[in-house]
Amino acid sequence: MAKEQGKLSDQIRRAVRDCGMTRYAIFKATGIDQATLSRFMSGQRGLPMKTLDVLADFLRLRAVMDGPRRKTEKKGR
Repeated sequence: MAKEQGKLSDQIRRAVRDCGMTRYAIFKATGIDQATLSRFMSGQRGLPMKTLDVLADFLRLRAVMDGPRRKTEKKGR
């Protein structure tokens, strides 16, 4: 089973850090405001879906679903 990767936003933050580009370069390439990106990267704010789509396209990310989580049955006493 795959190791838990954390929240989607955390994975995107990691991808931004790992891409090796400055926030300014990302802004120039995508049009995403540097202040908006900075607040997202620091965890102060989320990003609208449209902006996430632009960022994901730029970083060449794609979402992969493992499927729904199954409820775990609680054992009675």
